[in-house]
Amino acid sequence: MDQAESSPLPGQPDRPRRRAPDEEPQRGATGALGHPVVAGYDGSPSSRHALAYAAGLSRRLGRPLLIVHVCSPGVYCEPLTGQVIGAVRDRSETERWLLTELDEVCDRAGIDVCVATRRGSPARELAAAADETSADALVIGAPERRWHHVAGSVPGWLARHAHCPVIVVP
Repeated sequence: MDQAESSPLPGQPDRPRRRAPDEEPQRGATGALGHPVVAGYDGSPSSRHALAYAAGLSRRLGRPLLIVHVCSPGVYCEPLTGQVIGAVRDRSETERWLLTELDEVCDRAGIDVCVATRRGSPARELAAAADETSADALVIGAPERRWHHVAGSVPGWLARHAHCPVIVVP
């Protein structure tokens, strides 16, 4: 996967981080992304509720909404040839899907919406996105599997490590 140096967002300190080109947030109509409400979205019912909550919070605070979708690295080794293959999702298709999901849960009029897709650990990538944008809040859905309540989960990790308020929506 090609790595590209990211440019700092307006009003943000220079903190170089190497990221893949598909990880750059897609800015909304106003172009600014300062102190957003970050919503982690994976398509689950609880993340849909979290997306609706984050949109309402964004509207009430007058802050942009940054929707972050974290997918697995999608890299595997072809068993017969040993060739490393990376499954790349179409960035525009993912962005359309996320905006369609947002439109289904709320009216986005008056909200500056940005979309970012990232690869890696959901907890670490959501925390990094919140840190990089100095997010006002990070909103995520509650885990659906009972095992996550015992063994640990993304919300549990974020509650301990994120540098902004973490809101977990059932």
